[in-house]
Amino acid sequence: MESLFFIGLIFVLGALMKWVSVKARVLHVVGYLALGFLIGPKMFNIIPQEFIDSSHIITDISLSLISVLVGANLKYNILKDVWRKIVVISLFEALFTFIFIGSIFYTLFDFLDMGFATNYQLTIALIFGSLASATAPATILAVIHELKIKNRFSSFLLGVVATDNAVALILFSIVVISTRASTEFAGYTFSSVFIILPILFFTILVGVVGALISELIDRVFTNHKSIKTTSTLGMIFIVYSVSKYYGLDPLLSSLVMGIVMSNISNSFVLVKEEFDYHLQDIIFLLFFTMSATHLNIEFLLYMPMVIFIYVVFRILGKVLGVYVGGKVANAPSNIRQYLGIALFPQAGIAIGLSLSLQNEVGFETVAPIVLNIIIATTMVHEFIGPLLTKYVLSRNSVVELNR
Repeated sequence: MESLFFIGLIFVLGALMKWVSVKARVLHVVGYLALGFLIGPKMFNIIPQEFIDSSHIITDISLSLISVLVGANLKYNILKDVWRKIVVISLFEALFTFIFIGSIFYTLFDFLDMGFATNYQLTIALIFGSLASATAPATILAVIHELKIKNRFSSFLLGVVATDNAVALILFSIVVISTRASTEFAGYTFSSVFIILPILFFTILVGVVGALISELIDRVFTNHKSIKTTSTLGMIFIVYSVSKYYGLDPLLSSLVMGIVMSNISNSFVLVKEEFDYHLQDIIFLLFFTMSATHLNIEFLLYMPMVIFIYVVFRILGKVLGVYVGGKVANAPSNIRQYLGIALFPQAGIAIGLSLSLQNEVGFETVAPIVLNIIIATTMVHEFIGPLLTKYVLSRNSVVELNR
């Protein structure tokens, strides 16, 4: 059956699930995840595997827009008083998580018995460390959007999410390119790490150029809001696809594009409002429903210790990293105490990066198992994470109101 039929079915069932979520008083994102799992091939098989395998365009569209919207929250005139705190906290929590997960997976490699050969021990530890550093921007955005919370804490949270995802993307790229180089040249070398530098440079360059072209078009059509919105959407998709085609990092390019556009364009606020009012709900519905169709509950039973260790040590890295980074940056006490908990969700970025491994040279054996483990841990992160984020945001909204 045609793909359009299944997209239409997801829209109709998603609308019903949104209604059910309201009645059940749960977040819409949780409802979408439940829907995706139920209609996926691992449960009732309403959405067949063939459609899921051919639906990368949906994931790409969703991730490109989500990355731009997250980057757009790094607006200097809003965060100028706290940008140093955001950068310090993001670096500490991303690196703490990378070190925590990398160390534990390297140390317990034989005990965890993930099905990898011994020569993959370091690669696996570094891959999972870099993936764990990422946070789910779509989930955080969805919760904030649904709760309609806009305050200092939510702005700080989005700033940290955007920055820590940039760090995670860079760490992941370094690991992948270093592994590729070590495969070609028979071993890790210190110089192989520097292969990443030109790729990072051109990744950032594509994002900056895309933002500048978009801004130029906006200035030509100053009084035409719909044209500016349409052309911006087009440039977002072009930046993402060009980066992907040339082996760059499309998520980082999109993130950079969002940062640059929000800081150089006075009219991008209007375009972002169009996204907020007309596109976000559709993107969240498609992205979370499609993500959950990959989930296989049997995998939770197959490797429970791997999943448990990944989830526990990841949140420990986030919470401790935020606390230590907050102390170093002299951040407010509510940031140090609660922000790490709000970073629990993990989905799209980690899944997207895991999917990108499938076609990488040197990862043919590793990639399928990594993807399954990340999808399995996503089930835990995405059903518990939104509730924790909601709790933290609601609690800190009350704190700010009482000040």
